[in-house]
Amino acid sequence: MVAWARRKDTQRVFQSAPYQEAPTPPMTSDIFKACERAVHVVTNDGRVLKAGRATLFVLERVGWGWFARLLSYPPLVWLVEIGYWIFAHGRSFFALFMFRGDKDD
Repeated sequence: MVAWARRKDTQRVFQSAPYQEAPTPPMTSDIFKACERAVHVVTNDGRVLKAGRATLFVLERVGWGWFARLLSYPPLVWLVEIGYWIFAHGRSFFALFMFRGDKDD
């Protein structure tokens, strides 16, 4: 997913790093533990978004605009979070079919 987001980030607004190598700050011990279970985004204003909400934040900025914003409102965001949970817990299964050519740096 990170490799896909990098390719779509034509404006180069994102910086990505494996959580094990993220600088402190913004990395905290609480965020470090949570990063084992879900992707996190730290915004310029210091907000920490995780899982589905982090994914929607990235999607909005790489061209999904209004659609990602629409999905960020309840009850749709709850469905996004459930979908994220299913995808994250079935990562090895879904990797057989999706993102086959993507390699995270």
